[in-house]
Amino acid sequence: MPVPPVGARIREERLKRGVTLRALARAVGVSASMVSQIETGKSQPSVSTLYAITQSLGISIEDVFNATPGDIPPPEPAPPAASPVPQPAAAPAMVVTVPSPGPEDAAPLPAAPHAAPVEGAGDEAAADGKAVSSAAAETLSFMGPLLRSGEREVLELESGVTWERLGHVPGTNVDFLLVTYAPGGSSSGSGKLMRHGGVEHGYLLEGELTLTLGFETHRMRPGDSVSFPSATPHRYHNEGDVPAVGVWFVHDTETPWPPAH
Repeated sequence: MPVPPVGARIREERLKRGVTLRALARAVGVSASMVSQIETGKSQPSVSTLYAITQSLGISIEDVFNATPGDIPPPEPAPPAASPVPQPAAAPAMVVTVPSPGPEDAAPLPAAPHAAPVEGAGDEAAADGKAVSSAAAETLSFMGPLLRSGEREVLELESGVTWERLGHVPGTNVDFLLVTYAPGGSSSGSGKLMRHGGVEHGYLLEGELTLTLGFETHRMRPGDSVSFPSATPHRYHNEGDVPAVGVWFVHDTETPWPPAH
């Protein structure tokens, strides 16, 4: 099954906006080294961290799935040394862990959804958007009308959660997913509740899943379904000893979160 280059897509969108690793890390509430590891594919984000990153960059979950090799920018050059004398290699950057709030409180970075590349952010980033023709991009992003089981993109997230993309129609901000929570799996590794724009609907096929929704807790069993605004703080957790599998339909209504005051 294909694996979407989620980390590379996050990095591409970050560069388009001229956002540094540390700035994105501060907005999301994780360390800069964590963002770097996600971008390079050395680690995977949790569900809540992935939503926080996409919200901060002003993109949807669907956006991180859609990419072709031409979209992915090459690795960033090492920062120049402080001395004007040319150096054979820059010293390793110091890893800084920022004690910020959790992903559910992440504040969006100052960039509009689907913003154009930031002027002066560099030729590499500006050229990324021109790397693939619109026809090729549309062919890649359209998944259907029939998608075989072996053709689905599979994203394994942190904390025992797996997403399988069941289909996509260009121009729609809809996450149509087969979601699996391994025993002990959770949408948030820290145990905190997450929130994001849009609405979501879920139908459980196998196992049991605990949904914390605001101040209430619901136990989902096979055949049960849920529907609620995604801005309501929530968390999914599999407390059983068998995988919990369900179909989730999340519609990104493009409502910014957190809302403007």
